[in-house]
Amino acid sequence: MLITNLNPREDIGASAWHIEVENRRLLLDSGIHPKLLGNESLPLFDKVREKRVDVIAISHCHFDHVGSLPVALEHFPEAQVMMSELSRVIVDRVLHNSVNVMEMQREEHGISEYPFYRHRQLDRMVAEFRSYAYNRRINIPSGRKRNKAPTLEFLDAGHALGSAGIHIRGREETLFYTGDVCFRNQTLLKGARFKDVKADVLILETTRGDREVPPQQTRESEIERLLLAMRDVFDKGGSVLIPVFALGRTQEILALLALLMEKGRLRRQTIHVGGLGRSFTEIYDRFAHLTPRNHPELNLQKSLQLNVLDRRKLDGARPGKGRHLYAVTAGMMSENTPAHELATRMIEDERQAIFFVGYAGPETPAGRLRAAPHGTAFHFSDKAGELTRRCNLQEFDLTAHANRDELLDFVGQVSPRTVILAHGEEESLDWFAAQIPNRYPDIRVHQPGPGQTVEA
Repeated sequence: MLITNLNPREDIGASAWHIEVENRRLLLDSGIHPKLLGNESLPLFDKVREKRVDVIAISHCHFDHVGSLPVALEHFPEAQVMMSELSRVIVDRVLHNSVNVMEMQREEHGISEYPFYRHRQLDRMVAEFRSYAYNRRINIPSGRKRNKAPTLEFLDAGHALGSAGIHIRGREETLFYTGDVCFRNQTLLKGARFKDVKADVLILETTRGDREVPPQQTRESEIERLLLAMRDVFDKGGSVLIPVFALGRTQEILALLALLMEKGRLRRQTIHVGGLGRSFTEIYDRFAHLTPRNHPELNLQKSLQLNVLDRRKLDGARPGKGRHLYAVTAGMMSENTPAHELATRMIEDERQAIFFVGYAGPETPAGRLRAAPHGTAFHFSDKAGELTRRCNLQEFDLTAHANRDELLDFVGQVSPRTVILAHGEEESLDWFAAQIPNRYPDIRVHQPGPGQTVEA
């Protein structure tokens, strides 16, 4: 089995893996690097240009896993695109929004290659995507006539709506790709259903390898801490900004807020959201009956008073006027997002609060803000320049990623001969590279760099 890492950098970036197993060739995910611009943000498709791809299988619809899918199809036009049923519902909205963002960045940054694809082109492509239920074995097609085909199966990963681990079974070789996984129940989504997974090769996400969870910390204790912190800010007349990803984090936070309001633990008030976050919230509500989830009866749009911050409303937003609650994109606070624009108005105001509930890359505006000590000036972004952090800034561990000890236990469950480390910053990758051989000395560990191929 040959496995090639197509991420252009050694970090959490453009997830894409070229797999050669028996007589089939697959691409697992096709993302765009969120910290890079232009052609540098794309997977290293040139590394496998001379190799065919029979299937492109998508684990989930976050931008770093699916954003370059139309580009991959230009490189491998004969490939069939496969994903879970709920990812198929979401994917066109994610990719159409990507076109809008790239068109804006073309104007602002002069990136001539943007957009990589157009709306009309997307409509033709998306119509050909194929979707499958969880826990169904699918024969992997090929343009070459061979013996019995290997199979592919999507397993619920519990990370976001439609997220899946991908299980590939050949006659002699098996592989499991976790994608992004959450083993614990979130507010809405139930944890991953990876029970009984066994494989010869495991491609393992490592996002939280750099974070040790305190033994006394639980999800419930973090929710309680967030609730008390919000109450304190509102009592003092301040506003709260929670930067969130449009898909997954927005709906999980909205569900948490809805339940707290229903119980009378948080006063009812308007929650300001982004347009794309509202769009995905509609999908979460519409397909609640098809989703393994907690609170299947909870309709977020009916339970909450949501106000979509379009450009006009965002320009007029004044968090300094007090007691506003914002759950808006983007989680990394990228330039020209509602979270970035609001943060620039709140960072230097001691009455305001910015509360983080998930991952933020250290090189992003959100990462730089999180690292800035109170009262110190720091470079927030090229657009906003230098700001002095005076706001109330706190982090709450409500992640949609598995903790490192859970992933280490999962390695033992799968019992592979080889683990390929993926989707993590250097410190996270290094932690797993040290811990897996220590606990499981018979398992080989590989950490392929950009464009490198491993024979597993």
